[in-house]
Amino acid sequence: MPVSRLSAFLLLALANLFWSGNWIAGRALRDAFDPVTLNFWRWTVAAVVLAPFALPTIRGKGALLRRHAGILLLLAFTGVALFQSMVYLGLRSTLAVNAVLLNSSMPLFMLLCSWMIEREHASPRQIAGMLVSLAGILVILSHGEPAALLQLELHAGDAWILLAMPVWGIYSVILKRRPPELGGIAFLFVISVAGVLMLAPLAALQAALEPPRLPSAPAALAVVYMGIAASVLAFICWNHGVAIVGANSAGFTIHLLPAFGTLLAILLLGETFQVFHAAGIATILAGVLLATRTAPAPMERTRVN
Repeated sequence: MPVSRLSAFLLLALANLFWSGNWIAGRALRDAFDPVTLNFWRWTVAAVVLAPFALPTIRGKGALLRRHAGILLLLAFTGVALFQSMVYLGLRSTLAVNAVLLNSSMPLFMLLCSWMIEREHASPRQIAGMLVSLAGILVILSHGEPAALLQLELHAGDAWILLAMPVWGIYSVILKRRPPELGGIAFLFVISVAGVLMLAPLAALQAALEPPRLPSAPAALAVVYMGIAASVLAFICWNHGVAIVGANSAGFTIHLLPAFGTLLAILLLGETFQVFHAAGIATILAGVLLATRTAPAPMERTRVN
């Protein structure tokens, strides 16, 4: 695998590591914040952190921003304002197990969005890798007992998370249309600010209907994590990785998220590491490698005179 592709997939894996913590925190904070307010504060933190680095680079680029306002607003709406608000809304009324299972459908939606928007087709290797890694996720979710999957209960939040999947697919596919003149930090700052402005009226309305409570110190720290790690660092890694390998290939690394989530639950929540964890994670990694590795170049046939 070329160095550039290898570095891209390492960045995509890192993004999924940061995001796995976001899913755990989003479920934990379901009673401390309403979904829109949580997303608003998450991206406000991100914008504040990015501002000192981004503002000097976008000074004098007003004409560029106005010229590309349409695509920037669409990226902010899908990637910042809408997707994560729907996920947080879903996490209020569904189990983390259901959420992870539904999140594993994201590569399928990214394939569909790539086909619908860019007419990009998936290769047989990509489809096979997606199915292999999905099997690994099912091993973890079922604790190695397939019959346990039949006992999963559906919740109202499942629909919100499932609806969020094509939203992220659209964001990732149209990401290639962002203005190349904007560097990664500047681009993320612009869509962060735009997303915060989109969320602000709904967050203000929620505050008027239900006065917010002062969050506890752990809850505040979790929001800071969401703003810095799950927003700034994860999106920089994801955006750069997608720019190199494309949305289709990047989408298959989403299956790393439940693997990382399992490991974080073991490390942070004291859960026991069992054989089915190892089997599931190994299967997930095998599927991701199968889906994302490039096909070997055909050997040049030697001509015999």
